[in-house]
Amino acid sequence: MSLNTWAETLLAHKGDGTAVTNTVTRTSLLTGASATRALYTFPANFFEPNKKIKVRATGRITTVVTSPGAERFDITLGGIIVWDSLAINLNIVNKVDVHWCLDVELFCQAVGSGTTATLFPGRCSFESEAVIGAPLPTAGGSGMLLLPYNTAPVVGAGFTSVVSNQMDVFAKQSISTATSSIQLHTLDITALN
Repeated sequence: MSLNTWAETLLAHKGDGTAVTNTVTRTSLLTGASATRALYTFPANFFEPNKKIKVRATGRITTVVTSPGAERFDITLGGIIVWDSLAINLNIVNKVDVHWCLDVELFCQAVGSGTTATLFPGRCSFESEAVIGAPLPTAGGSGMLLLPYNTAPVVGAGFTSVVSNQMDVFAKQSISTATSSIQLHTLDITALN
């Protein structure tokens, strides 16, 4: 029997965020004149148990040769980190302005006030030439890692689902250099049921 649900695009945004560079500080990828329109606010009581959303972000990344460090992403609702990729090891081969794609599925596990609402990750991945183990362009392909990196999925921090919550996507680099950077180009948020 059908559940009478449907997939709905909540936000489809193309607009460059400001490049995050020369910092190890957690920074929103949605900063910048056009990217600020990419902030999406979920209405109060949007979430219900087993509701699934998908967040896809794409852009460009530049790494430093031999000591590329790591990239880390997190997604917040109302300022609470509800999903964390953990530190993703980057390629030791210098990569300049190569494409990246972050896919995150989140399933609502519980709802309520205080910190009772929680989301659990489904299939989450990061794909780019910039990840460790990615082949050289002459060999073809990109590297793809399941997230959270190097650990089992865990429920995110609790948030309040009975009020509206603005979603943001953050990145953090482990090495601060003027030549390493990450920039957002597109963001898509979809309710899958």
